[in-house]
Amino acid sequence: MAERTLQLVLQYDGTEFAGWQVQPGRRTVQGVLESTMASFASSPVRVAGAGRTDAGVHARGQVASVTVPEHWTAEKLRRVLNEKLPHDLWVSAAFEMHPRFHARFSATARRYSYTVGLDEGAAAPFRRRWMLHWTRPLDRAVLDWCALQLMGTHTFRGFAVRGTAPADDNHRCEVRLARWRTATAGLGDELVFEVSANRFLHHMVRFLVGTMLEAASDRRPKEDLLSLLEADRNDEVSPPAPAVGLCLEEVTYPADLYLTP
Repeated sequence: MAERTLQLVLQYDGTEFAGWQVQPGRRTVQGVLESTMASFASSPVRVAGAGRTDAGVHARGQVASVTVPEHWTAEKLRRVLNEKLPHDLWVSAAFEMHPRFHARFSATARRYSYTVGLDEGAAAPFRRRWMLHWTRPLDRAVLDWCALQLMGTHTFRGFAVRGTAPADDNHRCEVRLARWRTATAGLGDELVFEVSANRFLHHMVRFLVGTMLEAASDRRPKEDLLSLLEADRNDEVSPPAPAVGLCLEEVTYPADLYLTP
């Protein structure tokens, strides 16, 4: 049977999901996608994701790859999925890809954002599920300095959960964008950390944000960030920022993998 390889670009509210990866007895993004496709496909469809987002993490640009019978065009599959998926998961785009495409292994970069609400209204129901409400004063200059130090290639063992990468993994990541900016479309006083890299380690962005916020709140020296970039363990890192403020914004792939624009 002739088949197509498709890319699905996903948006989801991670609040009610126990993360991306299938887990017995728990509601996950991968699990919901696979069970939804099983309800109308002639055979089970395995869905591969670009990254295993944790419980509570959101996405505006998560990517999944699927191989389906040829009669399922990209737009047809997108339309049918959006008719059947729950309200907190949506396929924003779909593309036909080269058969060698894989959502995780073909990716050349990923971009995340982390939103921090600084005003009292960040605790309101319509905002608190999307951001961390931070009540201590922040030194913006310290945040900007910390972000600048992250640029380039570093070993991020000091900002990763131990044991989640293979023992022979060098934990090196090339950070291509790291900056704090003031939110332009928020309802109050918000700061957004944006970071893009060729790869990310488990909890890496949340550890980075937690450490930067503590440094900017005068709870630890900003120079600790430099020491952590040289560390081979995460003993001195700050607690990770809560998942609620984290969003996977975009995953990038080589242009020659796309069979449709």
